[in-house]
Amino acid sequence: MKILMGLAVVLLGGAAMAADVLVEVETFAEKGGWVVDQQFTHTMGSPYLLAHGMGKPVADARGRATFPAAGTYRVWVRTRNWVPGDWPAPGRFKVKVGDRLLPAEFGTRTGWGWQDGGTVELPGGDVELRLVDLTGFEGRCDAILFSTDLETAPSDTLERPGPEPAPAGRFDVVVVGGGIAGCGAALAAERQGLKVALIHDRPRLGGNASDEVRVHTLGIHGKGEAILSGIDSEHWKNGSAEAIQDTEKRHRTLDASDVRQFLCWRAYGVQMNGHRIKSVDARHIESGAALRFEAPVFIDCTGDGWIGFWAGADFRYGRESRNEFDEGWEKHGDLWSPETPDNRVMGASVLWNSHRLEKPSSFPEVPWAMDVAKDHAAINGEWQWEFSHNDLHQINDAEEIRDHLFRAIYGSFSNAKKNPENATVELKWVAHIAGKRESRRLVGDYVYTMKDVTEKRTFPDTVVTEKRAIDVHYQEKLKGKPVDFLSEALFLRKGEYRIPFRCLYSRNIENLMMAGRCFSCSHVGLGGPRVMNTTGQMGIATGNAAALCIEHNTTPRGVYENHLAELRRLCGY
Repeated sequence: MKILMGLAVVLLGGAAMAADVLVEVETFAEKGGWVVDQQFTHTMGSPYLLAHGMGKPVADARGRATFPAAGTYRVWVRTRNWVPGDWPAPGRFKVKVGDRLLPAEFGTRTGWGWQDGGTVELPGGDVELRLVDLTGFEGRCDAILFSTDLETAPSDTLERPGPEPAPAGRFDVVVVGGGIAGCGAALAAERQGLKVALIHDRPRLGGNASDEVRVHTLGIHGKGEAILSGIDSEHWKNGSAEAIQDTEKRHRTLDASDVRQFLCWRAYGVQMNGHRIKSVDARHIESGAALRFEAPVFIDCTGDGWIGFWAGADFRYGRESRNEFDEGWEKHGDLWSPETPDNRVMGASVLWNSHRLEKPSSFPEVPWAMDVAKDHAAINGEWQWEFSHNDLHQINDAEEIRDHLFRAIYGSFSNAKKNPENATVELKWVAHIAGKRESRRLVGDYVYTMKDVTEKRTFPDTVVTEKRAIDVHYQEKLKGKPVDFLSEALFLRKGEYRIPFRCLYSRNIENLMMAGRCFSCSHVGLGGPRVMNTTGQMGIATGNAAALCIEHNTTPRGVYENHLAELRRLCGY
């Protein structure tokens, strides 16, 4: 995996020892209209800059590089053509070095790798660099390499070791993931007097509820009203700009607390002591700086269950056989749970909307989008714009999934623009952060299932209450839909149900709890509790449990076995 190192000068071995200057473009001081995209670091190696212009070229990103000596350098740009085919690459861009605009167009290489930009004569010292977007359609740039070796192409697996993590300090509890679950966990622990670190890989708190994704928070507050009212959202239309004001409210709530917030820090590994986590490492998504966080207790609110995964926690992915937990249902039985287990999960959504101007607006041709959009026409996209596929993994193939939805959006909007009624319609907002529903589910001492809802089971360790219907999404070409990016939903309403604490700690990692969509459940069991007010309740329960772990020098399982009444009292039960 590539490790960020910002701007660096390294020496590569060889007969003549070449000087290389490597520039990680996410470190650029001025991003212009480019945005930092860290979602796929686990597969392509790094955050990168994305020219997210919705069809209009974005303003230049600008940074600087320092060269050890004057000379001739070959320029290599690590990039990717995100839609290869018999059309001009949609994400083309150029690089300007000093006052010279390189003739090569980048973003035309299939797969992430280094694209040759030719040679350039450079003086020693400081030189300005620019990324010049040509299309506004999701051009992406990871890094620029200048080499005095004019013949040898860099390896696509070129190692770029970053700095060793510096101590971030010792905390009572480290919460990773700043969605509603993570915010709830951090605030609950802080209110019990703990020293809390909250690590989040975006600048905006809220996860799917943030103004970067814009999904409203569903579910009830249960016993968590005091905390959740400060971090939830109103029930605005998904994709609405009203998400901005609720995100600001959420930041005010966290800023008023003593929670140490580490925004734009992405966790990338753990250190273990047997079956216990010793520390978590995180790296800043722009600067590349690294920190190590130590604590006796950790709470995984990453959604994808990353902390548990790195620690070796047991987890599930995909749909269980209907026989494993008796989760078949009379109507659409195969869509609830299949006869045999598979890797199908609920998909990710990219929300988007448009507005009407006072004069006509144009939209470029998008031939590279049409085999996805087909004849579908739309000017807005709600939660139904969702993509999941048996052959695509929601974590390992996340970039392809997000990009598939980009093609669906741009192609459908292009079709809609052919209607004279939409002559004045212009894209207003398209998310570039995908809103995921399901991926890894960490396994606890109890696995929550459909039967817990339908049979209204009660638990001695209930810490979360909900009444929202089971809501499981699937993607089939039903009702005459010719496209694969619109989802259907199965609903089953059974009234109030409860979730036990045993679903919120790992069964094999002693000091790990989890809250959010990575809690311990089956695929169908996730259907109701996956919404954000419910996961916020889970976060509050784990934050309170962390306080008892510290007070009694015990583990989450020890809290269940010996201090359950105290935990339920802290949770309001």
